[in-house]
Amino acid sequence: MNKEQFRQQGIEIRKDFPLFNSADVVYLDNAATSQKPECVIQAERDFYEKSNANPLRGLYALAEKATKEYEDARKTVADFIGAADSSEIIFTRNATEGLNLAAYCLSQIMLKEDDEIVVSIMEHHSNLLPWQQAARRTGAVLKFIECSKDGVITDEAFENAITDKTKIVAMTQISNVLGSKNDIKKYASYCHDRGIVFVADGAQSVPHIPVNVQELGVDFLSFSGHKMFAPMGIGVLYGRKSLLEQMPPFLYGGEMIESVTRESAVYAEIPHKFEAGTVNASGAVALAEAIRYINKTGFDVIQEREDYLTKYAFEKMTAVNGVHIIGSPDASSHHGILSFTLDGVHPHDVASILDADNIGVRAGHHCAQPLLAYLGISSSTRVSLAFYNTCEEIDTFVDSLSQIRRQMGYGE
Repeated sequence: MNKEQFRQQGIEIRKDFPLFNSADVVYLDNAATSQKPECVIQAERDFYEKSNANPLRGLYALAEKATKEYEDARKTVADFIGAADSSEIIFTRNATEGLNLAAYCLSQIMLKEDDEIVVSIMEHHSNLLPWQQAARRTGAVLKFIECSKDGVITDEAFENAITDKTKIVAMTQISNVLGSKNDIKKYASYCHDRGIVFVADGAQSVPHIPVNVQELGVDFLSFSGHKMFAPMGIGVLYGRKSLLEQMPPFLYGGEMIESVTRESAVYAEIPHKFEAGTVNASGAVALAEAIRYINKTGFDVIQEREDYLTKYAFEKMTAVNGVHIIGSPDASSHHGILSFTLDGVHPHDVASILDADNIGVRAGHHCAQPLLAYLGISSSTRVSLAFYNTCEEIDTFVDSLSQIRRQMGYGE
């Protein structure tokens, strides 16, 4: 595909996203949340206009329709990530809730004093804090696998962190700061050979690359709908059925029980055991529509465009004097995420100045403070790309970066 074909393809794709037709913004914060195509917005609206009733509770026709749409959405998610059974799909609010559920419930059946939980240094706080708390509750020990300054976890570093006391390993598939991709298939296999449970954070991978939980061999995988073109407030925790059946509930209340007496309760079977209270049915239905949109677009198109844009942005940014991209010097290792510092300008100031030009980027520690401390920085500015971004947007962004340098008196 030549540059003009790439440009025309981007124009057609952007027609699917209402925000780009109504707002003058260069949106480069896709690791935080993605924009929503019209079909997803309409799917959520359609649920409330045509199917709105409380799923799983009523015996009347409308409630049964809502239940069917909700459970059909679960099946769509299961197929999308290659789960063996739709009962292995638990709907949550987001990836954070899914990881909290896994950490809290697994700790009750797996951990005791002096057992070890292993996480990587590059984890988002959502895949760190729940394990910190699990260690505190049980007396277990939390250990870290460190990466190279380029964002690579070596086999030696991984294996050295694992001992006969290790019970759980939790690791992101793609770092939200470095964009680096971890070989969780290899690590999950290594863990299973030693009876260790492997929990994966898929928040930055599931929207961008094909993810099949059976092929990866992970025991748990958590991700958010809002990063993959679905609404905010809907997420997924995949869990291996044999483990979910052993785990106690995370929340207690309506619709997660079979029966209740004054003294005790019998809990519902999975997945409903983990979905207490009124569920986000419209969000689940819209997530299913987002998955259909991804499947229709094709990961071949998504990956090709995002790889091209990452390389293009990397080359343009590194040509600006004073820009330092964090992590690998190889653009192909960044998977749509480029975090950087700019000499003489605080990341928050970079983001504020860019905002004056209607360019949206993220600045701060990106909910990964231990990683940034390990890398010797307190904060950075992050550009994160999606397949609907364009080279023209990147040019606008880089021109603004260069202008910041000139305004600071640094020149080119």
